[in-house]
Amino acid sequence: MVDEKIRVELGGVPETLLWPLYNRAAEARRKDPILRDPLVVSIADAIDYPFEKNFGAPDECHVVRALRFDEQLKLYLKAFPDATVVALGDGLETQFWRIDNGRIQWLVVDLPETIAVRQRLLPGNERHRLLACSALDLRWMDEVDPSRGVFITAQGLLMYFQPEEVRNLIVTCARRFPAGRMLFDVIPRWYSEQTLRGYQKTGSYSTPRMPFGMDVNEIPTIRSYDPNIVDAREIDPGRGRSFHFKYKIPVMKRLPVIGNRRTSFVLVTFKPGPR
Repeated sequence: MVDEKIRVELGGVPETLLWPLYNRAAEARRKDPILRDPLVVSIADAIDYPFEKNFGAPDECHVVRALRFDEQLKLYLKAFPDATVVALGDGLETQFWRIDNGRIQWLVVDLPETIAVRQRLLPGNERHRLLACSALDLRWMDEVDPSRGVFITAQGLLMYFQPEEVRNLIVTCARRFPAGRMLFDVIPRWYSEQTLRGYQKTGSYSTPRMPFGMDVNEIPTIRSYDPNIVDAREIDPGRGRSFHFKYKIPVMKRLPVIGNRRTSFVLVTFKPGPR
């Protein structure tokens, strides 16, 4: 898709978009991938960036996340095939091309420096629009038609916000988009606290601070944020190929204390509006 390597120079939170890209591409290159995504391979191959030096050996964490998000979106699209998907902090995610039913509207909301990179590698079209602004800049909501259903995703994003910012975002979405859903991942509190002290992923890369963390047993409390939130629950992470996802996570889930202190995928359902 791209004739020569594109040098990507990002820092802070925007640079984190390269981490899931790297992991998804590594999986898609396998002969037996659990995530089939040839587009992500061409994108990763087009970028001049020291992926392995900064992120180490690839792992399944972002692959499993992508699979679970795909599954939930497909379920929603069965009921709302003309829905709008709002992808907050979409980075270089290629989910649109994995699940496109030929009818959905897709709105990518991301920071200007990220959108500039995405425009070079994954340019928009009439059903796949790009908007350069923060997810906390709520003017993006004015770009969304709520009449045919709205599904909001936030992969690897909310942990970089303050807890009160996350709460306000969820509540505003619940009030603006009746019958909509919001799906995001959260890190446990201990990991959030570790990043605030400084977390070195490799000798070449340290993660940005992640102020928002939530343990698994706290997820149901999201229902108390607003009357327009009718459900908040963890999505089963499923099983992957690695020891962590195939054996460790299932065991952890059966141990209350340890099981609550892990990364989770959260699905929030909004109250239907009047017909």
